[in-house]
Amino acid sequence: MIRRLPYSSLFVSLILSGCSLVPVSIAPTELAQNTSIEQPRNSGMPLPGTQTLTRSPANELLAAMARQQNAQNWYTQIVDAKYQWYLPLDMTKPDPYTRYPEDLYQVIRRNMTFDLSIEDKRIEQQLKWYASHPSYLNRVSNRASRYMYYIVEQIQEREMPIELALLPIVESAFDPFAYSHGRASGMWQFIPGTGRMYGLKQNWWYDGRRDVVESTRAALDYLNQLNRMFDGDWLLALAAYNSGPGTVLRAQKRNRRAGKQTDFWHLNLPKETEAYVPKIFALAKLFHSPDKYGITLPYVSPEPFFAIVDTEGQIDLAQAAALADMDLSDLYLLNPGYNKWATDPNGPHKLLVFRDKEAIFKENISNLPAQKRLTWERYTIESGDSLLTIAKAFDVTVDVIRDVNSIKGNFIRAGDTLLIPKASKNDNYYSMSAENRLKIKQSSLSGSNRNRVDYTVKSGDTFWDLSRKFKVSVQSIARWNNMAPSDVLRPGQKLAIWVSSNSKVVATADTSNGVVRKVGYVVRKGDSLYRIADKFNLRVSDIKRWNTFSSKYLQPGDHLTLYVDVTRIQ
Repeated sequence: MIRRLPYSSLFVSLILSGCSLVPVSIAPTELAQNTSIEQPRNSGMPLPGTQTLTRSPANELLAAMARQQNAQNWYTQIVDAKYQWYLPLDMTKPDPYTRYPEDLYQVIRRNMTFDLSIEDKRIEQQLKWYASHPSYLNRVSNRASRYMYYIVEQIQEREMPIELALLPIVESAFDPFAYSHGRASGMWQFIPGTGRMYGLKQNWWYDGRRDVVESTRAALDYLNQLNRMFDGDWLLALAAYNSGPGTVLRAQKRNRRAGKQTDFWHLNLPKETEAYVPKIFALAKLFHSPDKYGITLPYVSPEPFFAIVDTEGQIDLAQAAALADMDLSDLYLLNPGYNKWATDPNGPHKLLVFRDKEAIFKENISNLPAQKRLTWERYTIESGDSLLTIAKAFDVTVDVIRDVNSIKGNFIRAGDTLLIPKASKNDNYYSMSAENRLKIKQSSLSGSNRNRVDYTVKSGDTFWDLSRKFKVSVQSIARWNNMAPSDVLRPGQKLAIWVSSNSKVVATADTSNGVVRKVGYVVRKGDSLYRIADKFNLRVSDIKRWNTFSSKYLQPGDHLTLYVDVTRIQ
């Protein structure tokens, strides 16, 4: 449960400009109790729209009387171990911090611990960017609304700085499918090695770096370890999270030798890291005082967004979505760690569902027999088959076939029957599986003035070789294929490469790899989307995405834009 700082629901009848208080009789012991309340943490800044009242018997009496009357618009902070009382300057206007009393951002704002009075040109630079891009903050908030409650709850349970809840904005813009040039994945951007160090499982079925619950656990574990490494300095811990602890330790060592200070603000760090911590400070300042920067932050509910349900075994995600009465895309967004059409047969055996769908999902899944959680197909082994070819044909792994059929080794015999799990829907239905996300990424430039070449990787190929052959950058090839430039290319792997429309390389490209051309097509009598898709070896969903239709049905004479692999037309 997220802890909220106390404030009441009644408006105090007090104006600082001289109006008298309603007489209240307060005994000395009662005053002591009222002025010795548990205080919230200090954010290091006065709250906007308030007046600071220094500690004095009169002001303590004022605060005690306001508290006894359940005043709406007062609260306290600790500054240098002394009480300071904050009351709105204009009691006739609502306090901006009580505009949305149940907003999750209010909880974050009231619990901030960083010294936001720090001024640095790097912070100001980042503040200007965020403040001038409110649409970006709105998009990020929409994504964050799914995950923020859980993250804040976990941070508060560990008694870590609440500002860490803003870190995924800097890391990934709260995109759980984010993948960086450095092979970092997920909201918290773990690279493979660090992810494994902190218990994030990564295999064909599942990538824990994208799992909302597991990646948050691992990120907070890592940040706590870094904080201990740097003697409780959270700014150095954040810098180390970005660039690695070794980089920060070496920068401190250089400063010690030069007789310089070794805090974050005085270190010579990589350019990205020097901007990283200021971004978090800029976001904290903006979230603390949005009105000051002309920003209106969207409402984010302070109630749990999702519930965690034990599935007790592998399950088809399409089936799980139906049992939870949810769209499959929403299920994927809450469970982005799953790469395929089903959960990992070896766990984790859990799914996140909308909080209000928890009861119905638990009931439906408890009534579903284990053997019906997946769709099964019996396959008769043919001469020339191998476990590898069968696994590829059914989009499963060799290990899955071995486990289900109790096979040891690789020996199989023609005529024997195998039991193989398969998706209950066609591939396109699982629109946010790893394969379909890759297809969308590879088609991202459809409709541009570039032509797509589908290239099959050969033994010995490198990103550098392909960049020279197709006259595009290494970074572009990697980005078009959801990869990082440091990723290893595998023989047989399919890459989408977008080349200039007037590039001679299109005509000379290996036709076995396919060449995509922009084609204008005039609809004829009897045509349907399915017939056109079949004719040009396309998907109906792609044709719909490339075109805007004036009516529900195709009409003879309608013009369509198609992107056709000219080497695959029959």
